[in-house]
Amino acid sequence: MIRYVLAVLVGMLVLVDVAPAFAQNQDVVVSQEPRRRTLFDLLFGDEQAAPPPVQQQRQQPQQQRRQAPAASLPPPKPVVEKAADATRLAVFGDSLAIDLSRALERFYAEDPNLVVIDQGVSDSGFVRTDYFDWDAAVSEQIAADSFHLAVVMIGINDRQEISADGTSYDSLTEPWNAAYQARIASFLGKLRAARKPVIWVGLPPMSKSEYSAALSQISNIQRLASLSGGAEFLDIYERFLGEDGKYSSQGPDVNGQNARMRKDDGIHFSTAGADKLAFYVTQTINAVYRGGSGVSIAIADPLAGTDAAAMLRPPYQGLGQVRLLEVAGAVIPISRVPSRASELMTATGVVPQSAPFSLEQLMTAPLGRVDAFGLGVDPAAEPAINLGAR
Repeated sequence: MIRYVLAVLVGMLVLVDVAPAFAQNQDVVVSQEPRRRTLFDLLFGDEQAAPPPVQQQRQQPQQQRRQAPAASLPPPKPVVEKAADATRLAVFGDSLAIDLSRALERFYAEDPNLVVIDQGVSDSGFVRTDYFDWDAAVSEQIAADSFHLAVVMIGINDRQEISADGTSYDSLTEPWNAAYQARIASFLGKLRAARKPVIWVGLPPMSKSEYSAALSQISNIQRLASLSGGAEFLDIYERFLGEDGKYSSQGPDVNGQNARMRKDDGIHFSTAGADKLAFYVTQTINAVYRGGSGVSIAIADPLAGTDAAAMLRPPYQGLGQVRLLEVAGAVIPISRVPSRASELMTATGVVPQSAPFSLEQLMTAPLGRVDAFGLGVDPAAEPAINLGAR
């Protein structure tokens, strides 16, 4: 009888333990309260804590995750509408000119009075006129009056033989140099006749030394042709050299921070390098462009009213010519009779004479006079005895 009662109690305890487990497999959870301690727990000890029911975890409301605020980008700069009478700046040349024109567009993006016109043609130059004829192209642009101011940067494709009068000449030979300079002179002659200010930008150093040396010679020819053709030549070679005086792909940008100036090909400019190049070009542009509509090519002659005004001089155009004259100072014709030294400061009084000094007088200038230069003769001293005389 006792065994029967114990069996019934054990069975009831088992049913009590199994019931919660059975309820866990159902879709609906009966109770969220903790399980009560039973007689079976008292006799045989507590069971290990079971993991939380999966269904209960699923039915518990999930906390709403706070979404990070979306990153707000700065608003784009408003596009400045160009004025109808804005100054039109045309950039002629090869792929380097294309890099320059894009940088100039960024530089003058907020200036309503200047429009940059990209006239660059990749792989072009003054040698292969059969591929692209710059002389004819600039004539068409002048006839259309499409620009007021011209910037030229060209030459990286010109290290090849040139054909002139049915004859081909090797690169950088004397006949080649003459033919090349003649084509640049013809190009600039058309711009000068149309009274278009021209800024000619020299070539930068290149990564390959042999190629860079050849382009330096081409740039020197362009410099001479620009001087005779009335253009302003802008030398940028040293602006893109490293601290060791050689080619460097790195360098200070317009903000003074070290940045990559050139692309991997060692020829073209990166964005930072093109912006730096455009900055130097704009400093020269400011000589003729004052921020309004149109450009001014009238340059004040600092020698006007002097004896040197009638002398044969290079044509005035651009700031460079004025700067050269400022450095040179006053110019005196060599045919002018020099004034006597008595007109200047002298250590001893000298009676002025009407005629200039003779060569003998200059060689025997008395001590204290400004033209003695340490070789003066003391008039009070006795003449030296010539021991060689017989």
